[in-house]
Amino acid sequence: MNLKQLSELLGLSQTTVSRALNGYPEVNAETRQRVLDAVRKTGYRPNRAAQRLATGRAGSIGLVMPTADGHDSDVHFGEFLAGLGDEAVRHDFHFVINPSHPDDEEATCRRLVASGNVDALFIAYMRVNDPRIALLKSLSIPFLVHGRSIGTPLDYPFLDIDNTAAFHDATKLLVQLGHRRIALLNGPEHLAFAIRRKKGVERALAEAEAGLTLKETCVQHSAMTDEHGYRGMQRFLALAERPTAVLCSSTVLALGAVRALNQAGLKIGSDVSLIAHDDVLPMLKPENFSVPLTTTRSSLRTAGSRIAKRLISRILNLETLPEQELWKAELIVRASTGPAPR
Repeated sequence: MNLKQLSELLGLSQTTVSRALNGYPEVNAETRQRVLDAVRKTGYRPNRAAQRLATGRAGSIGLVMPTADGHDSDVHFGEFLAGLGDEAVRHDFHFVINPSHPDDEEATCRRLVASGNVDALFIAYMRVNDPRIALLKSLSIPFLVHGRSIGTPLDYPFLDIDNTAAFHDATKLLVQLGHRRIALLNGPEHLAFAIRRKKGVERALAEAEAGLTLKETCVQHSAMTDEHGYRGMQRFLALAERPTAVLCSSTVLALGAVRALNQAGLKIGSDVSLIAHDDVLPMLKPENFSVPLTTTRSSLRTAGSRIAKRLISRILNLETLPEQELWKAELIVRASTGPAPR
């Protein structure tokens, strides 16, 4: 099917169909949606080269993917990409994924923008005083940050969850259940989300009547993998005073933690309570664990879809959406948390 046939099918001029596909603001939302629905049903694909000449847009979102020897692959990133794809396919947008060594991300961003192959950039894995923010603000291209840096003014577009509040609320639940020795299996210590989650735990413990503290021996920072969860829990259990409750920054870490607890013959929810952050990974549902996990929940796929929606809306001038969003995670109590053992 070509543009002429598509316009005849819809009873619209070729100019109107082209303008609808290219995001011109004078085409109303109802007409644009009719065109997009027809595109999906007919399999029509516009000529990318002609479209780019006409609009100056590439129809692509750029992502920099950190990768290097010894850099663990991340199932969370895959789920986030699925969410981006859910929204991008609705508007016939593509991804340009540029792998980069973690130490070379700024140069990679520059090259990606200079190539002219992307209309906007998305970055994640935010750090303290993250230099990529200043870089992106200096480039003439829309961008969006998943997460927030620490020590950098919040004058850039972002979408994040309130990690501090999520782990504060989870820790507060454990304190209310009588737990005094609480441990944390966290993400990498240089990443902002992990710093904020630790801060949430520390804040809730400090607010307790007994003025509790989070001991450094009860904290592990690592990549969020099953193996790191297993080893971290083994180390906690070997302490002279082992923790009676453990918070995990991911259900993937919790998977390893549960394996270590089972091997030690400890019962989850009575001997040791467990809370994990649930990114709503389809292959790792907390309710399907041998003991259903209490979780703080916020869907990575939904976040990915929202980020794509915001970027595409900005590129195509479709609608005005918030520049900054801070989502609250939901605390869901299941059987993995119980009163502290006496």
